Amino acid sequence: MTARQRTTIIAGACLAVSMTACVFLLRHIDRLRPKATIDDALYISSPTMVKRASLGFNGLMACIYWTRTIQYFGHRHFDRAHSYNELGPLLEITTTLDPQLFPPYQFGASFLAPKPPNGAGEPARTIQLMEYGIAHNPDNWQIYYNLGFVYYTELKDYTRASEVFARGSKVPGAHPFLKILAAQMAEHAGDFATARLLWSATFETSHETNIRQNALEHLRAISVDEAVTNLQAAVTRFGEKVGRLPSSMSELVTAEHLPGIPADPDGNAYQLTPEGRIQLEKPDDFPFVTKGLPPGYKLSGLPKFHTKL
Repeated sequence: MTARQRTTIIAGACLAVSMTACVFLLRHIDRLRPKATIDDALYISSPTMVKRASLGFNGLMACIYWTRTIQYFGHRHFDRAHSYNELGPLLEITTTLDPQLFPPYQFGASFLAPKPPNGAGEPARTIQLMEYGIAHNPDNWQIYYNLGFVYYTELKDYTRASEVFARGSKVPGAHPFLKILAAQMAEHAGDFATARLLWSATFETSHETNIRQNALEHLRAISVDEAVTNLQAAVTRFGEKVGRLPSSMSELVTAEHLPGIPADPDGNAYQLTPEGRIQLEKPDDFPFVTKGLPPGYKLSGLPKFHTKL
């Protein structure tokens, strides 16, 4: 038997022992779960306890817990649940086991911070997760981006968002759009162009399907909000000039010299109500819009992911 063969056998045996140890560890952790049927009760919520119990296999356990995080979120989303109580602890356990594992930080910014039913509604916890990530990965500009993203989208704290983007822009190799975001936060916070840039950056830099789909839905919503805002302004101009509301969308199109009947990203024409309101034909297809909704409208369910902008 050659030295290479002996090394291969030893390495294979070590891997088998490691996998077996992890299986037994996970079974032990599962047995610790309360027997009562409590919705959203985590097996062990302490990252420190899980790390101690990992027997030194931190990297492998981090991958296992990251897989559990994805499965948990996917299962809850599929069941159209309106709470994600385990999401925060799962992300914290994963990053404690492996602070350099990047996807959990990005996932946290996209789904831990937003309010239910689109997320866990824990922006403060998300900020702590991002700061932990920055402390352990000071040269990873994407975590700075994720932190600024939370300040912008969830807390509407444009000053802090600008500061974080500026910090991230100084990291060697940082993407140039961080400087642009830092400037736009300070000067044009909350406008459509800034929001579109932010969500486009999320879509382009992420490899996680759920995050990319979430960003795509927000980009679709921004397109709708901007179109409805412009059309509503056109209705106002028509009323001021003519002295009455337009009788139809066709009349408004003619008055504004538009190329055709405006339509949403799915191709459905925007509706003009007798009261002069611009509305979506199918608002359920745009879960993140803030404009173009019927009076008193409430989203009927969780987002249905689309592929069109």
